[in-house]
Amino acid sequence: MSGAALVDVLNLDGTEPGFEWSPTYSVSPRTRAPVIRDRLIDGHRVREAFLPTWGLRPSWAKEKGPRPINARLETAATNGMFRSSFSSARALVPMTGYYEWQEAVEDGKTVKNPSYIHGSHDELLLAAGLLAFHRESDEDEWRTTFTIITRTGEDAAGDVHDRMPAFLTSAAWDTWLDPEKVDKDQATDLVDLLDVESRTVASTLLTRPVSRSVNNVRTLDRHNRGLIEKVARPE
Repeated sequence: MSGAALVDVLNLDGTEPGFEWSPTYSVSPRTRAPVIRDRLIDGHRVREAFLPTWGLRPSWAKEKGPRPINARLETAATNGMFRSSFSSARALVPMTGYYEWQEAVEDGKTVKNPSYIHGSHDELLLAAGLLAFHRESDEDEWRTTFTIITRTGEDAAGDVHDRMPAFLTSAAWDTWLDPEKVDKDQATDLVDLLDVESRTVASTLLTRPVSRSVNNVRTLDRHNRGLIEKVARPE
């Protein structure tokens, strides 16, 4: 989905200056991707799309430290890496689906077969995400990074992997994106909300086998829609 389509489908107030996005079918860690957040501007709540980098780096983290691409739902509100972001920097990460891999043996060799997990009509899905901000020095601009919250795999998604993104229905977007800081009790309520919401969305997801072209991030064309098209697998 293009950036313009994202704005229309989600009825956003706008985008951050310089936001440009073309339909992309493979996003790698340490690259930029569309994320949705709410901000308070002159007392008004504004919902916008922007392009942070995937892999969370809090302001206190060292440049060569870990950049987690996922945060576990079970500990996201209490883990020191994510606690501050969960309290005050929540976001939504839009996608039409994601990949997982399963090992199989073919002709005596172990191979990794990718599956594409998606909505029943390939509709847009929105996963709970967290933001963090850092800069190298007082003179540098702030840079934004994000991570995706995951939960135990459920239903069809659970058949291919033991973890999955924590997706939200549209009914919960306003609550999750609230830009106000939450206290400990409110954070617990948000964890419970994510658990219920993500189970609801998980029950609607489907999987399909896709090409092993997606296995090699250095050679694939990430703008090729063929990456998510169904392929036949040897029995």
